[in-house]
Amino acid sequence: MGVTDVRRMARAKRKRRIRKRIIGTPKQPRLSVFRSASHIYAQIIDDTAGRTLAASSSLEKAVREQYPEPATSEPPPDAEQVAETPQSSADPESKPTSGKIMMAEIVGKMVAQRAIEKGMRKIVFDRNGYLYHGRVRAVADGARKAGLVF
Repeated sequence: MGVTDVRRMARAKRKRRIRKRIIGTPKQPRLSVFRSASHIYAQIIDDTAGRTLAASSSLEKAVREQYPEPATSEPPPDAEQVAETPQSSADPESKPTSGKIMMAEIVGKMVAQRAIEKGMRKIVFDRNGYLYHGRVRAVADGARKAGLVF
């Protein structure tokens, strides 16, 4: 049994534990997040009907159009300049620096906008066995900023 099997089994175990308590209803559907190595997917699900009500992913053209292009116009700094610049402290309100995290926040905003258009404001969040940090947290933060309550 390889390391990846152990990790996959541990995540499946966490997922089952979470899903015992979290159920999406028509009044309060479930926002489920799936994270792959390159992309992030979010969908709002009504478990009683077994239907996906709204979805978004980092593969969509609409999401990629909102992603800000990285500034590559200036050359990389010298080693001396890097050594002289002070390290910034960990500010919880700072903007995400990773491209994947910024993309995840956009996905959260997009799925929230689609849910609000369909009249859903209150949801339950299903982290799907992943730790609530990084891209999973960015999806949740993006959805909250767009107006979903959970």
